[in-house]
Amino acid sequence: MAAAPVPGVERPGIGRRLLRGALIVLAVLLALVVGYPLAAWVGSSIPGHETVKSEAAAPQTVTIMVETNGTHTGIIVPVVSASKDWRETFPSASQADELGRMPTHLSIGWGEREVFLNVPTWSDLKATTALRIATVGGDPLMRVSHYVRPGAGPNHRPLEISLLQYERLVAAIEDALPPVPAGETRQILSGTYVDDAYYDAKGSYTLANTCNTWVGNALAEAGIEMGMWTPFAGGVMKWIPEPGTAENRET
Repeated sequence: MAAAPVPGVERPGIGRRLLRGALIVLAVLLALVVGYPLAAWVGSSIPGHETVKSEAAAPQTVTIMVETNGTHTGIIVPVVSASKDWRETFPSASQADELGRMPTHLSIGWGEREVFLNVPTWSDLKATTALRIATVGGDPLMRVSHYVRPGAGPNHRPLEISLLQYERLVAAIEDALPPVPAGETRQILSGTYVDDAYYDAKGSYTLANTCNTWVGNALAEAGIEMGMWTPFAGGVMKWIPEPGTAENRET
């Protein structure tokens, strides 16, 4: 007959299991801290999409911009062009700012719902929210910023693209929006930046499908050269030449 365990005395097997579990957790954390950025750099450096000739010298072109704040990227489009009137998609594009000016351009981005609505700065991000996003992901929103004649710069990089490319870009952006029933207007939500408008969006925000991944994929759908996987802002911006460079002038 086996001897009964002595109260208060830990079995050696339990200690080994605890140690093994701690090592597994440590390995996962190391993989996230080291492996994720490394995979992102590699993935964003590999061209992985079909490109479409820009035909920038053609009579019908559209100038867009790709912007970044170092963490988040967005696609800047004219409010109205020959092929698209964004006022039909985003009601906020028809609203004047506090100075009475109508927007000439929109910056369109995609991101995690709770962060867009309730996290104005990274210091306001709760650990529980970050853990949820890292493990199970979150629901998305579209964020639209309104600009009046935005100027080019290192963080606002213009691209002159063909009408075909722009039409494909429009389709990619609209594909991320849920349909609006006939006779209704898309609802404007208020978020962390009072001058921006937020809209329901489709998809799921995860570490594999971030705000920057969405921007990179949308540009790739337009036939613009882009990396295979772009979870970080730098992975998107490395493909967009700064204004004044030879690549930009030739686009």
